[in-house]
Amino acid sequence: MSGRHADAHGVSWHLLTGEFPPQSGGVSDYTWQVAGGLAREGCAVHVWAPGERQEGPSPEGVTVHRLPEGFGVRGLGRLERELEGLPGPKRLVVQYVPHAFGYRAMNVPFALWLAKRRRDEVWMFFHEVCFPWGWKLPWRHNVLGAVTRAMAAIVLARADRVFVSTTWWNRLLHAPPRRVPGEWLPVPSNLPTQPPASAVEKLRGSLRAGPDTVLLGHMGTYGDLIAGLLEEVLPALLRKDARRVAVLAGRGGPRFAEQLTARHPELTGRVRALGGLPGDELAATLKACDVLLQPFPDGLSTRRSSAMAGLALGVPLVSNDGPATEPPWRSSGALALAPEPTGAAVLKAAEALLSAPETWPGLGQRAADFYTENFSLAHTLDVLLDRTRARVVEDA
Repeated sequence: MSGRHADAHGVSWHLLTGEFPPQSGGVSDYTWQVAGGLAREGCAVHVWAPGERQEGPSPEGVTVHRLPEGFGVRGLGRLERELEGLPGPKRLVVQYVPHAFGYRAMNVPFALWLAKRRRDEVWMFFHEVCFPWGWKLPWRHNVLGAVTRAMAAIVLARADRVFVSTTWWNRLLHAPPRRVPGEWLPVPSNLPTQPPASAVEKLRGSLRAGPDTVLLGHMGTYGDLIAGLLEEVLPALLRKDARRVAVLAGRGGPRFAEQLTARHPELTGRVRALGGLPGDELAATLKACDVLLQPFPDGLSTRRSSAMAGLALGVPLVSNDGPATEPPWRSSGALALAPEPTGAAVLKAAEALLSAPETWPGLGQRAADFYTENFSLAHTLDVLLDRTRARVVEDA
């Protein structure tokens, strides 16, 4: 293992993921970060992901194993053979999202394969748990919901250690027998946290209409639920003060801006949609904003990478409480948190912050400090390497 070690026992790390760069996605970015971080700590790190053999780069010190057949039955056979050919005890760290492993989110063979891995440690990281179900949903959805719950129960019963990206998932992890408690391990920002000041100033200058312009940013994909909240809030905020300009970053931004200005033509010229951007440019864009507006229909939680990015960059943030919101957010003092996921509540919180620019520097610093202490990659590595323990998740 080239002198690398994972811990005092020489265990090698094997991250199993349904996506890895150059494939895009939050789990892809997270796996890249964790793999690279573990390698820098001197660990022997392997990543197992779908794709062709020569596809894409890898973090320094990390061996990437591509599975052309994915995690289907043939791919599992290849994975089994190649794992057995590697030396020493192994720790499998599964980046679990049901749909990422194929078979239309119903890869029961993969769950059963994990359950039979007795020679290795198995750590489960639940980025997502299962598909929604309910009486009002189509029967196909309920079949998918039942199968994904069964898969979660199978892997949960086998796991030697369990992590969740948000405590909200704990309500879905009650399936017996539960062998170990869940640990809350938030997902860090997938963007650079210190973009060059020159790049930030250049972008700020290009986005401002004048020296007194206030840049109100949002990053996301503009799905229907979040877009609906934004449309309740953004026009009112922009109409309130002619100096305000909305900066929309992320795929779907141009389409949303077009729809917004079509319904509110008085906002034409005051909504800047930048679309998808490379990570370094996106970080500089967010840092150039005066305030970020990131509402969520289920409430802010630690699985929301867009909010994590804003915190890490130290930009004053407006979001909202909701059923998925973890308790530390409410007492953090690190952001303006509306008490409920409604347009009226978010609008009130945003207006209060925007009308008090003297508070922005202090709030931004508290945001960055809160992120570093609780959510950063360094915190993740401390937990994985047992330098500190994550919070044990209380049963809901």
